[in-house]
Amino acid sequence: MLKGKKIVLGVCGGIAAYKAVELLRLYIKAGAEVFVVMTRHAQEFVTPLTFQTLSGNPVHTDLFNLYQEKEIGHISLADRADLFVLAPATANVIGKLACGIADDLLTTTVMATKAPVLVVPAMNVNMWENSIYRENEERLRRHGYQIMEPATGYLACGWEGKGKLPDPSAIFAASEALLVPKDLAGEVILVTAGPTCEPLDPVRYMSNNSSGKMGYAIAKAAQQRGARVFLVSGPVALEPPSGVEYYPVKRAQEMLATVERLWEPTTVLIKAAAVADYRPREVAEGKIKKGEGESLMLELVKNPDILAQLGAKKGNRLLVGFAAETDDLLANARKKLTAKNLDLIVANDIAQPGAGFDVDTNIVRLLTPDGDVEALPLLAKSEVATILLDRIASLLCTRRGSVE
Repeated sequence: MLKGKKIVLGVCGGIAAYKAVELLRLYIKAGAEVFVVMTRHAQEFVTPLTFQTLSGNPVHTDLFNLYQEKEIGHISLADRADLFVLAPATANVIGKLACGIADDLLTTTVMATKAPVLVVPAMNVNMWENSIYRENEERLRRHGYQIMEPATGYLACGWEGKGKLPDPSAIFAASEALLVPKDLAGEVILVTAGPTCEPLDPVRYMSNNSSGKMGYAIAKAAQQRGARVFLVSGPVALEPPSGVEYYPVKRAQEMLATVERLWEPTTVLIKAAAVADYRPREVAEGKIKKGEGESLMLELVKNPDILAQLGAKKGNRLLVGFAAETDDLLANARKKLTAKNLDLIVANDIAQPGAGFDVDTNIVRLLTPDGDVEALPLLAKSEVATILLDRIASLLCTRRGSVE
């Protein structure tokens, strides 16, 4: 989302200024070009040389430095920004902006920009709760500034409460969201992700290697594009994306019950979960002990086919499935597409290097009922999620047009 974008990072004078270094590194890694503007007090915490070394651009500190004005200029800097981020933003700078005061390079540049502005406050909890500060923050919101909520925890001043700068990864995600078109606003997208676990006894279970990375990437991207997102997930080692409504489950039957509970408002279902096809007929009350024989017999029964059940009653909803195969990829995917009444299916050959479970990349083909097949190269799962949502947005647009 940020590749090729120009970001102005404003750093104010707070102890959290050191975290802006990590935020800058994330922007650079994502392919953005970053111009850093520091207040005089910010330079007491981190030197401009640190930001200049990482960004590869001069750091701007003084409104009246003629060399900097000629090289970039605060108006030129404001004009070229695709996004302006203030992190950390102090109560002092927020108060100035709320009152229209532009008395240094940072506030002047913010006042001159027409780019989206993300303000990330960091301060003492009592300052954050102060009624004057609350009014200043609300005034910025009314004028279109995007304000992140600070985190709660132990503060550098010794107090504990709200006021910590959010984790740089959370600020990075919020930055991405501001630059994403909100073409899915008004949609309610239900995403299933991860594996299911079917218990054998209190100790053991049957499962698979799904990491949930694909489903979580889709949920994050859909939320950034304006959708309300339900994420129903089996057990994974991932943090739910910010802003989604998260429903953890373990068994296939739990996943079905949760999806059915969320079904009514859903407009798009994306079933990326790897649901176990079978479960033990009986779950042992105690741990199954190792016997003297060389084998153990387990009787399995079929789990409910979640996607087939929903496909039979989808109405005007859009249904998207996944087919993870090791052979006859297209034939098996087409069969699933038809049998489960899907509008789109994402097929991937998990035997290929870089595709399938527990990796950050995927190689997929997108199939539609009219026979179209779109083959994608090896991509990051986040990129696959973006392309998939592009196709879903197009299908939704076509469907609305046909209804009108």
